[in-house]
Amino acid sequence: MPRKCGRPQGCDDKVCRELIISSAVKLIREQGADAVTVRNICRQADIGTGTFYFYFKNKDDLLMSFLRETQFGELELTTPVEDIAGRMTELYMHLINRYRSLGLGFVKSFYSTGNKALSAYLGEVDGQFAPDTVMARSESEMRVAAAQGVIKPEADIHEICADLCTIVKGCVFEWCLSGGTAPVDEILGRITEGYLQQYMTRTLVQCTAENAQF
Repeated sequence: MPRKCGRPQGCDDKVCRELIISSAVKLIREQGADAVTVRNICRQADIGTGTFYFYFKNKDDLLMSFLRETQFGELELTTPVEDIAGRMTELYMHLINRYRSLGLGFVKSFYSTGNKALSAYLGEVDGQFAPDTVMARSESEMRVAAAQGVIKPEADIHEICADLCTIVKGCVFEWCLSGGTAPVDEILGRITEGYLQQYMTRTLVQCTAENAQF
């Protein structure tokens, strides 16, 4: 019998979608990412598979929804471009805070090598980051910084952003190992600033001093 994928009767779209997502979060927190199957999610949410497939293509599509909720391409950042390390930290903290809002147990299971959705989101296709991801936004911000003379013109912007993504993964891992007590924002800011120093045309202190003269 073909899979029923029509709109479920008597179910508000937002309510049904949130029910499916919250059921997946509950499974990950209590049983780990491996427990997240379409069958288990439907059982947890007390819905039919047709309802699940109306809102999500598959399990990976559902897991990607945790990351797609933040539209990084439209995100407003307040840290000035001159402080590019601080701006990158602010950008990635939006992603990390999204993780943290779901709880330590969720992050420990979600942030795993077996999560194909996360690997796809944080990866590259043909040497490019996926549109509207945090990495794509970071590359856009870094190119603006380079155009304004903050970053050295010979710097490989794409490679820098790939490295920053690796740094963020390490910070999230450290936060998990610490049981959620590590000051991930301070750690990320310190490492990011130290890493980007080699690519900057001048330090933040120099930029601040120059701006104070005007």
